[in-house]
Amino acid sequence: MDGTNDYSQFDWLWEPAPWQANQAHVWPSQHQDNGGTWLIPQPGYEDVNRDHDQIYRAHSVPRLHIHHRVGSEPAGDVGTRYISDYLGTLRRALSKVDWQYCWVTADVCDYTDFDFTWHPSEWQHDMLHVFASDEQKFGDTFYVHVPTFMERSKDLALLEWFDTLHFVEDRTVPRLPAPIVYYDTDSVVPAIWAHDFTDPMVQFVRHDPVDHPPTVNLWRQQVKSAMPLRAGAESVLVPREAKNFIRTQLYDYPVIDKIHSKKSSQPLDIVFISNGEHGAEHHWNLLCDHGSKIPNRLHRVDRVNGRVACYQAAARLSQTDWFFTVFAKLQVNDDFDWSWQPDRMQEAKHYIFHALNPVNGLVYGHQAMIAYNRRLVLSNTGSGLDFTLDQPHEVVPVISGTAYYDNDPWMAWRTAFREVLKLRHSLPDVENEYRLQEWLDKGEGVNGSWSMCGARDAIQYYEQVSGNFDELKKSYEWAWLASYAMMLHPGLFTQCKN
Repeated sequence: MDGTNDYSQFDWLWEPAPWQANQAHVWPSQHQDNGGTWLIPQPGYEDVNRDHDQIYRAHSVPRLHIHHRVGSEPAGDVGTRYISDYLGTLRRALSKVDWQYCWVTADVCDYTDFDFTWHPSEWQHDMLHVFASDEQKFGDTFYVHVPTFMERSKDLALLEWFDTLHFVEDRTVPRLPAPIVYYDTDSVVPAIWAHDFTDPMVQFVRHDPVDHPPTVNLWRQQVKSAMPLRAGAESVLVPREAKNFIRTQLYDYPVIDKIHSKKSSQPLDIVFISNGEHGAEHHWNLLCDHGSKIPNRLHRVDRVNGRVACYQAAARLSQTDWFFTVFAKLQVNDDFDWSWQPDRMQEAKHYIFHALNPVNGLVYGHQAMIAYNRRLVLSNTGSGLDFTLDQPHEVVPVISGTAYYDNDPWMAWRTAFREVLKLRHSLPDVENEYRLQEWLDKGEGVNGSWSMCGARDAIQYYEQVSGNFDELKKSYEWAWLASYAMMLHPGLFTQCKN
């Protein structure tokens, strides 16, 4: 007889028929064939008869309630604080009770509709029964035979290694939703640092939260994943433990699960920058054709004097934290992925794509599309030789398009002159030394010779000024470049008109 059953309607005078006298009789509960009520003949039995009416299981075993959340309400018969992992927490708490069986519950779950009268079948009594939390197999609810658990777990390193784990498949427990914290920075890291975690998991959101995110395994720290939920980690699920690991980026935390980051994020704005380049209107029209097929907003900055002023004008037009910058010389590839997103689990930075240079065959970041960080652009005073490289940046090895900078002699000359100055100033660098030589030696197309000329003039100028930084920075301004080119090549602009 089981003390958790309701025997108020049971017929205690019941006797088996004579031909059933050598059988053991077992009454089921609403959960199992064996409900804990037996009638056993002496001295033994030859068969088991389970053909009896159900005896309702009305009561439950004691309950140990684990607190993950700071300040959660008491529940169960005994409460204990979650520390480190479930194995250590269970052993510490269950060593202090004298129960045979018990439930283990957690304050991260909703037990409103859970039936605590459940019990295992007769051959599963010494197993550790695990109830999934939503779709998470390694859930937060357990049915435990306490003596067996304490004996078999004393030398275990991981709860997963318990030799008789039973994952109950026909019922689950809903996990309470993780709190949502909105942040307005370009990286999620400052928001994580600033947040006082009272829950084991928090969803940090830049724009739109994700409903019903994946349920994270909480059995131990080594499996508690940080999960980006949208492209670029615009929304990301972060475990409390991650805060102690982070120095500059969320990747400092060793457990990252990216398989759930497939939901779309707010598309980045696109800004087209032109300054009288030959072919600018053609490339703008092609970009507008792209824009009619994608959700990204499209803007244009035209004829703003000075590179810093030009880039900052573009940043002020953008309504997104990053924006794609398309320079007038770039013809964007038809298959470019405009849904691309920056990685907000890192520090804020610019992202430099690749472009094909048809004049010398090089493929790297020069003249390519750049995903500029808006705040960084607006704070950049142009103190270095390269506006983009002066701030945190990362190369994205994706070809964004083809850079047609040789449509006229002036454009070919000035493009090569500026780039080669930067390459020369970066030496010693093996990769840039190779690129520099390609600029000097190769010049395909009608104005390829002017590209090589600009490259050679840049080397000559660099040597003349002995690499003086202030002298090199003059190349930032179109007016100085034009006057210097006119001095070296008086017929350059005449050829452009022709």
